[in-house]
Amino acid sequence: MSIPLLSYPLSTQNQRVDGFEALPGDEQPTIYSTDNLPNAFEMDQIIWAAYRQIFSEHQILKSSAQPCLESQLRFNQISVKEFIAGLLLSDAFHKLNYDVNNNYRFVEMCVQRVLGRDVYSEREKLAWGVVIGSQGFEAFVDMLLDSEEYNANFGDSIVPYQRRRMVAQRSRGQMPFNLKTPRYGQEFQAKLGMPQYIWHGPIRYFKPQEQLPKSGDPALYLGMLEDLLPALV
Repeated sequence: MSIPLLSYPLSTQNQRVDGFEALPGDEQPTIYSTDNLPNAFEMDQIIWAAYRQIFSEHQILKSSAQPCLESQLRFNQISVKEFIAGLLLSDAFHKLNYDVNNNYRFVEMCVQRVLGRDVYSEREKLAWGVVIGSQGFEAFVDMLLDSEEYNANFGDSIVPYQRRRMVAQRSRGQMPFNLKTPRYGQEFQAKLGMPQYIWHGPIRYFKPQEQLPKSGDPALYLGMLEDLLPALV
């Protein structure tokens, strides 16, 4: 018996920020859809948009390409939604995103890229993390794509896109979801063979050279006193 999805409040700080659709004259997201029988060039754009949204531009590599899925989409054998599912379930996506993140970071990334919004709260990440832990990665992908939210916004024919700005995006130009590079967590750095440095000596607080005390500065004598004090006690 599978564990049902935990409930979580549908609120986030992003609710204070107008969506793209609420600001006439502002830059609007481009909608890529197969509803209007796209020609070959338009289909190339749809496929590119799907790769960019799901893999992010940093991960669009030769090894990430799925030529069989592309061919099926071009000949109308699968829908855009099925193409998105194929990208998410591909070995390349699994290796580049799932294998190098914990479940909660992976949930956040998938909600951003698949549903086009940021996670509502830590509880939402926990709820989906339980799904991955109890039912597996594929069940999580199926539930995201079969959700009422996905179907209401994208359906079978629209490539997912970022539907709302982030709180800080207006003032600081925060990067869109599909341009964020997934970072390796510390728990995976050793697994990937990255060097791990552990300092066993005394803690020193370094300052820029221009901030170091100069000759004759009383701070020099105070530092010497701090070093001698343990020996005098």
